Amino acid sequence: MAVKGDETRARIIAAARALVEAQGSHGTGLNEVLAVAGAPRGSLYHHFPGGKDQLVGEALAAAGREVDAMIDDLAGTLPAARDLVPAVLDALADRMVAAGYAKGCPVATVALEVASSNEQLRRVCAGIYEGWQRRLADALRADGHAAADVLHAENHDAADDTGNDTADELAATVLAMIEGALLLARASRSRLPVERVRRQVVRLLA
Repeated sequence: MAVKGDETRARIIAAARALVEAQGSHGTGLNEVLAVAGAPRGSLYHHFPGGKDQLVGEALAAAGREVDAMIDDLAGTLPAARDLVPAVLDALADRMVAAGYAKGCPVATVALEVASSNEQLRRVCAGIYEGWQRRLADALRADGHAAADVLHAENHDAADDTGNDTADELAATVLAMIEGALLLARASRSRLPVERVRRQVVRLLA
């Protein structure tokens, strides 16, 4: 029974992930999630007593782990950040195109709609983005982007006023570029914004 329950729970989370990424949290109803998952209504409240917010939060967390795993897989063969970051962008773009532009960043749709209205889900989204930014910053540091590399050219100290080093700043910039490229690509239903941003990322990290 425990195994069956775990399978049902996993199906519900997978259904919520797909629906929420494509149409947002507000646009996704619980009945729709259950229909896609092929699960009875009682299982929803059994596995997610916190209701829709809990379900969406767990779906987002699962999506975040999927991107983490993708980064790990790519880093196994592309350890240099100048190679890894464009490959991550390519992988996310491939996923988006395969879904007919219904998917982009698995967190962005919810992040945009709940930023000022749902503190619980906002924190989940923020935590996922912070985790991705840390991973990018670690890769950049390993690739030689030390604190003084860029800031020295601007005659600044090795850290800015917030205490972030160059790798942190560069990681935030790269993540923003990736997110923006995916958003523009979904809006235009074209991969062109991704290709343009990819070229700039390569130049930035060269």
